[in-house]
Amino acid sequence: MTINLSKGQRIDLTKTNPGLTRVVVGLGWDTNKYSGGSDFDLDASAFLLYEDGKAKTEADFVFYNNLTTYNGAVTHTGDNRTGEGDGDDEQIVIDFSKVPASISRIGITVTIHDADARGQNFGQVSAAFVRVVNEDNSSEILRFDLGEEFSTETAVVFCEFYRQGTDWKFQAIGSGFSGGLAALCQNYGLPV
Repeated sequence: MTINLSKGQRIDLTKTNPGLTRVVVGLGWDTNKYSGGSDFDLDASAFLLYEDGKAKTEADFVFYNNLTTYNGAVTHTGDNRTGEGDGDDEQIVIDFSKVPASISRIGITVTIHDADARGQNFGQVSAAFVRVVNEDNSSEILRFDLGEEFSTETAVVFCEFYRQGTDWKFQAIGSGFSGGLAALCQNYGLPV
């Protein structure tokens, strides 16, 4: 049974799902119909963060040009350039058993590619969601629908997974940024 979360809510993933080691993080969205003339290309990314909330190297950043890190601890399944169709538009697979002990959080984000040049922002995106699925049995554990609260933002932190002792937890974030991927990289300590 899926648990629906609201912004800011947290849930214990591994304690309430014994044996859970691999999850599929499904991200989806639709774009509002408007006459901007350019297709939307939204991109999911994962930032692997240390205790200080920062990534240290490019190995701590998984996206369409770096699909996997730490021997498969986090894997991006590939870039969807149109967002067409129902269901997940992009997916990131996390294997908690392979995440290095030095990593305390994993931030899951979505940005709009070339947003400034195309005059696009999350105010033109609707029905955005993140869901977490147990990869072993394909059952959906939780879902967070982001709502329509964004206007000029070009990047959004959808959620974070965080370690507490030996357990992994999930937090619904829904925090927007202007400045796209560059702003997120700076926020997470990576040079642009």
